[in-house]
Amino acid sequence: MIPDFEVTILGNTSSIPVHGRNHTAQVVRFGQEFLLIDCGEGTQIQMRKFKIKSSRISHIFISHLHGDHYLGLMGVLSSYHLAKRTKPLTIFGPKGLDEIITTQFRWSNTKLSYPLTFNETNPSGQNLLLDHPRFTVYSFPLTHRIPTTGFLIQEKAGLRSLNKEKLQEKKIPLAAIHSLRNGKSFQDENGNLYKLEEYTLPLAPLRSYAFCSDTRFEPKLSNYLKEPTLLYHESTFMESDAARASDTFHCTAKQAAEIANLVNAKSLLLGHFSSRYVHLEDMLEEAKTVFIRSELSEEGKTYSILPANE
Repeated sequence: MIPDFEVTILGNTSSIPVHGRNHTAQVVRFGQEFLLIDCGEGTQIQMRKFKIKSSRISHIFISHLHGDHYLGLMGVLSSYHLAKRTKPLTIFGPKGLDEIITTQFRWSNTKLSYPLTFNETNPSGQNLLLDHPRFTVYSFPLTHRIPTTGFLIQEKAGLRSLNKEKLQEKKIPLAAIHSLRNGKSFQDENGNLYKLEEYTLPLAPLRSYAFCSDTRFEPKLSNYLKEPTLLYHESTFMESDAARASDTFHCTAKQAAEIANLVNAKSLLLGHFSSRYVHLEDMLEEAKTVFIRSELSEEGKTYSILPANE
């Protein structure tokens, strides 16, 4: 199966870019759609380094207004203008981000070459941000020092595949084929019933990607996340610094693993690592004691989001 749903990590450090790690930014590809999630300092440099075609990004999602999650945004927007972009761009972000963007462009006397739309995110409850024919994007609240949201990208059910063996047994009308492919049984005018479960193959499990930016340990995430195929969750600290994690509204790797268990995630990707840790192997081991399918995010690596049985 050729991956059509994947995420590339551009940055995975926390507040200070050290140890060769950069500020938070990710590019999610779903088919021909490219989404940028968070845009820390140096994001456009990372996109060039890892050969991401930034011009194909159609939507940008910013989780909150701490600098390590959005200070690269103006550089990206300005480079689009310098490249004479004409394709529309939509930004979803917290209150105040539109003022930041407008102020900077006003004082630089910049009139963008492309249409830019800003949509303010709501830090309360689950909210639909984007309804694409193949997927949806929702925001959900996180518990941090300022209003912060996570993002959930959920695949939509596609057309059903027909059971070729059944089709060879009996010729069926085009109206029945259309109905079956759209997930509905069909009965013709003569009373012949074409049952969905007989004439179509089972759908593969729908895939999802959940991005949990900065947050304190929050069991209420189970209200918004149900069995994500891949969960990215901040793991800023190790357990020895759990008190520091709580004081700064962050999580430990073990707590991230506990969330993965709680929401029944298929896999866990750890990120947003504190600058105090040069090496991260022990952090991964702490997470694996709770959730074995844990992995350290790596900058420049692309992670395919595949059905659970693959």
